[in-house]
Amino acid sequence: MAVKSHIRNNRPVVLCIATNDALAGSAKNIGALMNYKPYYFVPFKQDDYEQKPTSLVCDFSLVPETVNAALEGRQIEPILILIPH
Repeated sequence: MAVKSHIRNNRPVVLCIATNDALAGSAKNIGALMNYKPYYFVPFKQDDYEQKPTSLVCDFSLVPETVNAALEGRQIEPILILIPH
């Protein structure tokens, strides 16, 4: 209900991903939300590519920067943080 209210009032919705199945069952839904204007993502990375190959987690230290950018109507980049192997 809070998200519906934000969208109805033309306010941004900031999402922080932390899921074990992001690259499996949730990938389609995450991708769909990335295409809608009111949704902004805290940049995220693969959690542990060896032990949890489908897991993603956001960089929680970037929450304040993401919120400020969302209030200005922009997404901070890159959304996907690449980790060298």
